Amino acid sequence: MDKLEEIFRLQNALNERIGVRLDDLSEEEKTKWVLNYSRAMQQEMAELIDSVPWKWWAKYQNFDEQNAKVEVVDLFHFLVSLAQVLGMTPDDVYQAYLKKNEVNHKRQESGYAKKDEADSRHI
Repeated sequence: MDKLEEIFRLQNALNERIGVRLDDLSEEEKTKWVLNYSRAMQQEMAELIDSVPWKWWAKYQNFDEQNAKVEVVDLFHFLVSLAQVLGMTPDDVYQAYLKKNEVNHKRQESGYAKKDEADSRHI
């Protein structure tokens, strides 16, 4: 089992332990969990931002790199759960990442001067 598969397995076990079952969700339940996990990720992102001295006018702040790392992992927990809600497997995520990475490189090569939503439709 590769590391991403193990992460997905562990996250599923954690979700089930706290009573979140992501199998066979109705459209309403899927919508609810997409929103729940997106909101949780927003909060974790805010906590990550609070780990760095972003207030340019304040001198008291310090960069808390250890906490920033923890917040990244918290984000990943919710991101994996979100992928699971959407029915994505570790291989689905990997394949989509490869395709999107290729799109991003092509955008850079072209100067990304024009937005083209169609360039990601195949992912």
